[in-house]
Amino acid sequence: MIYSLNGNLSFKGDNFAVIEVGDKGGIGFKVFLTKKSLENLPSINKPVKVYCFLQVKEDTLGLYGFLSVEEKNFFELLISVNGVGPKSALSILETNDLSVLKAAIIQNRADLLTKASGIGLKTAQRIILELKNKIISEKSEEKITEIENRDELIEGLAALGYKKKDIELALLKTDKKISFEERLKQALKILSGK
Repeated sequence: MIYSLNGNLSFKGDNFAVIEVGDKGGIGFKVFLTKKSLENLPSINKPVKVYCFLQVKEDTLGLYGFLSVEEKNFFELLISVNGVGPKSALSILETNDLSVLKAAIIQNRADLLTKASGIGLKTAQRIILELKNKIISEKSEEKITEIENRDELIEGLAALGYKKKDIELALLKTDKKISFEERLKQALKILSGK
């Protein structure tokens, strides 16, 4: 089993990178990554380390790479769910950061999981059912509160006549660490253009 690769980045594709391991251009491994991970890789010919999951099929081998052990472990949890393969799991990882995804599972938010390409409502519900108890953590609890506050802010601002798209853009510009009321004031200032 391949746990990690440490080498030089020799190529970046749309959904994969080639990492050369060994002296003088040894072996080049094609590693599938999320777009976010690809963007965070160093430039070509620079050293890189990725944590790996090797998928062995009857006729192919697939190597999936992650920039953190936590992301790799979450990927492995996702593919342990019946109906979720590596490509679907990468698609889920594309939609949000890990703590938000974990919070969505704990909070039964199938709607956040169905944003991923290839994940329908039934699969999202299966993911929640099978993984909910496995991923409860302090960080996830904090994100649940953040998601609940965000939903309340969207609801309240929509009631004032603002469009959901504009509200979401405004909330991205607000400070998430301040109180609910202060964040509401910030969002209102942004939306009103002041």
